[in-house]
Amino acid sequence: MARYIFVTGGVVSSLGKGLTSASLAYLLKSQGFKVIVRKMDPYLNVDPGTMSPFQHGEVFVTDDGAETDLDLGHYERFTNISAKKSDNITTGKIYSDIIKNERKGKYLGKTVQVIPHVTDRIKDFIKGDVTNQDFVVCEIGGTVGDIESLPFVEAIRQFSNDVGKDKSLFIHLTLVPFLKSSDEIKTKPTQHSVKELRSLGIQPDIVICRSQKSIPLDQRKKISLFCNVSIDNVIETVDVRTIYEAPISFHKEKLDKQVLKYFKIKPKKKTNLLAWKKITKSVLNNKKTVNIAIIGKYVNLKDAYKSLDEALIHGGIQNNVRINLIRIESDKLSKNYIIKSLKNVSGILIPGGFGKRGTEGKISAINYARKNKIPFLGICFGMQMAVIEFARNILKIKNAGSSELDKKCLPVIGLINEWNKNGKKIKGTSKDLGGTMRLGLYEAKLRHNSLIHKIYKKKSIFERHRHRYEVNNNLKDKFEQKGMIFSGMSPDDKLPEIIELNNHPWFVGVQFHPEFKSRPLNPHPLFSSFIKAAKLY
Repeated sequence: MARYIFVTGGVVSSLGKGLTSASLAYLLKSQGFKVIVRKMDPYLNVDPGTMSPFQHGEVFVTDDGAETDLDLGHYERFTNISAKKSDNITTGKIYSDIIKNERKGKYLGKTVQVIPHVTDRIKDFIKGDVTNQDFVVCEIGGTVGDIESLPFVEAIRQFSNDVGKDKSLFIHLTLVPFLKSSDEIKTKPTQHSVKELRSLGIQPDIVICRSQKSIPLDQRKKISLFCNVSIDNVIETVDVRTIYEAPISFHKEKLDKQVLKYFKIKPKKKTNLLAWKKITKSVLNNKKTVNIAIIGKYVNLKDAYKSLDEALIHGGIQNNVRINLIRIESDKLSKNYIIKSLKNVSGILIPGGFGKRGTEGKISAINYARKNKIPFLGICFGMQMAVIEFARNILKIKNAGSSELDKKCLPVIGLINEWNKNGKKIKGTSKDLGGTMRLGLYEAKLRHNSLIHKIYKKKSIFERHRHRYEVNNNLKDKFEQKGMIFSGMSPDDKLPEIIELNNHPWFVGVQFHPEFKSRPLNPHPLFSSFIKAAKLY
């Protein structure tokens, strides 16, 4: 039977519950256990698919087409276990399911209430799709005490009683602030946070204390005393220099040891962190640097391109260089400013996105990369902008554009009418923004002897998608006659998946999102090749 570990947070948000859950999952997996990690989000959106990056950051897409929280990206990168739709749920999804069942009469006329119907649905999520796993790590989003989180806290309290205390463990992550003015570590916020959790019926078994500085023993004893937690289970996590230090740090603080001790089980094999130490050393100490420009609408938002940032770092690790990310807002990138802002970069990347703002800046940057032979990678919307740039300046289609942005243009980019998946034909639509895109894992056939074929060393690949618009395949011959090769296509040859230039050292656009499948211990070949080209530029 699986053992369940619940990770909650207190005092403030963004303390690192996702990294904590991912690190613990990795440590348990490395010791021979089967692990899955799940996330419960308290917001009322059904999923983050229509949420602004300003509100939510990156939308992470799974193999099976779920639009999920970015923390699932952390889970995948650390554990190398692909997440599924069943690993993420929101309050909106829960209420949506309950209302559908109520309308169908499945509650047999009963009054539908938070307890038991909402909490029962949450408990079904926690244990759903659990097969032979030894551990299920569940992160509860938000902060304990928030009204949005209360049903989840109540549900995990009930769940612990259902499965038994010997099969469930509560970890509470809190902030232990350091006040520079008085040169003191303050434990009171942690005390109050645990008090709040206990008032909701949950006694944490382990308290993880996030701090800028190491917490003195007397302060840890104080936390132990007031929070009713063994001193061995008061675990500090001091701010790390890179997220890849987190598993090393938690192992040093014996988090995994205390978890196994609680469940009275022994590791199946010894933890080996040599690979992580090597990665950390490469990220922190490598003196060779490569300047990569990321040009987009949300570049100054820390979490907007989280997977992309990490994938570039992975490519740097593979090539033994440190990546210096130069973030450029596309709507401020005028033609006159391009030379000044891009003169010292060795690679240009245009990420995915939606909407008209900043598109002309992106197109101008692509033009600069093409003319100056700078390694270029366009992802999803970035590939579409590369096609538009080529159509305007090489094919001389001056009104070339996307029907998403301009209904009066000649659409070299248009709405996908239909596509196939698992033998089923799927119709596209522009009516509902949520859940109507081409989402998840799709196959692409690679052209023999193309650059992309040399990168992947495969005849076909499977990558994750998140898009509603596609390159107009009717113009394929015209593009290829002028040197833009459609080197990757859907199996039915209807949807262009990859473009490249035959007279450029490294110019690639992909309709999918390779960053979602990159791992620190297994960098994605596309990013490894891109950084290699940038290194040689």
